Amino acid sequence: MLKQKIEGIKSESLEKIKKSASERELYDIKVKYLGRNGSLTKILKNLKNLSPEKRRVAGPVANQVRRDIKEACQNKKKELAEQVDWEKEKIDVTLPGRKTETGHLHPITLVQRDIEKIFTSMGFKIADGPEIESDWYNFTALNFPQDHPARDMQDTFWVKNNKEKFVLRTHTSPVQVRFMKENKPPLKVIIPGRVFRNEATDATHEHTLHQFEALVVGDDVSVGHFKYIVQEFFTQFFSKETKIRLRPCYFPFTEPSFEFDINCTVCNGKGCPSCKGGGWLEIGGAGMVSQNVFAVAGYPKNKYQGFAWGFGLERLAMMKYKINDIRLFHGGDLRFIQQF
Repeated sequence: MLKQKIEGIKSESLEKIKKSASERELYDIKVKYLGRNGSLTKILKNLKNLSPEKRRVAGPVANQVRRDIKEACQNKKKELAEQVDWEKEKIDVTLPGRKTETGHLHPITLVQRDIEKIFTSMGFKIADGPEIESDWYNFTALNFPQDHPARDMQDTFWVKNNKEKFVLRTHTSPVQVRFMKENKPPLKVIIPGRVFRNEATDATHEHTLHQFEALVVGDDVSVGHFKYIVQEFFTQFFSKETKIRLRPCYFPFTEPSFEFDINCTVCNGKGCPSCKGGGWLEIGGAGMVSQNVFAVAGYPKNKYQGFAWGFGLERLAMMKYKINDIRLFHGGDLRFIQQF
């Protein structure tokens, strides 16, 4: 009975080996019969449980079948190898390798990292805050009174909430209050981040943009300190000497407030189409931090002085890389992105 079973395994396995069309298929057949749990292997393992008479009959037959299957597999493997079209399968090792495409940093990220590197070299810390902000942090804490016209200066995306008013932050200034609540003067901090404005898009306006702010607070901080730091930053950023000028302006959270310009980096202040012949480029807003904002942060009124200033990263990137449309930064056009 056992001998017949062994002969059956032999005929079955040899037939499958003969019909196999690939080395993978041949390997699977060998495992099925001669593998650790193969059908012939199980018989060989159980020979020790048979009587001496049966073992003498079945043993030689089973071992011979194992040799026959191995030999048939080897012969079939050689046969399959001879059928391979080596002209199609060969590899030309002299050909150059295939280039692995790797990503790279976005121009906004490149500009932000340049800014962070310059300011951290001057002893500034880097702070961050939530992009979904409460009405209190985004407006009230920054000296925007309820129903004051100054709130209309920033078109806003409001977030539905039945308990409290939340907004996609319109500027990074809320982080100033959050940072001052947790840190005491003297302090120097920069705040890069994404902000949102509900406005129509065109070549110079976008609903989502990146802003950058700097805050310095101490006992005797003045506008002179501001002018020196700003001039030093832009000189390093553009790798050329840069001049600053201030113009009176209004911001609820600074007093006095001003906008600042730099001499045109294209014509060095001589006048060209980029600066519309004026020799100056408008960069951003700034001012001495309002004492009301210090009071909200928990500082005693009139004890400290400080300045805050900010600008759009897209604006700076457009100047540095000579880009004429702000919408290109978020358009996803690889022809634009791959230039950086």
